[in-house]
Amino acid sequence: MNDTNNIKNMKTIHIIVTGRVQGVGFRYFTTARAKSLGIRGWVRNLPDGSVETLIHGQDEAIDEMIGFLREGPLTAVVADLKIEEQEEIAAEELSGSAGSPGHAGFAMRL
Repeated sequence: MNDTNNIKNMKTIHIIVTGRVQGVGFRYFTTARAKSLGIRGWVRNLPDGSVETLIHGQDEAIDEMIGFLREGPLTAVVADLKIEEQEEIAAEELSGSAGSPGHAGFAMRL
């Protein structure tokens, strides 16, 4: 497969996960799964008790990641996922963490 096809098969998704998803290892779970799938992006807790994540990768990996997020770790209770595909995203938004611009990978944000 050439580079053009690889780019066409990439997508970026913004997700808000609601339910009992804080204090249950959800961010660690998300980070480990994303790294294992070769997904770039980040995850963070929100003040309202939900978890926010931005994921970027191959279509198949993203679809698999969404499946993992729907289930969550064993101690979580996922109520809903609000999923929005992003048309264009700045490279710095995909940085692994806010403090390390250009970092390729996946990280937890505070």
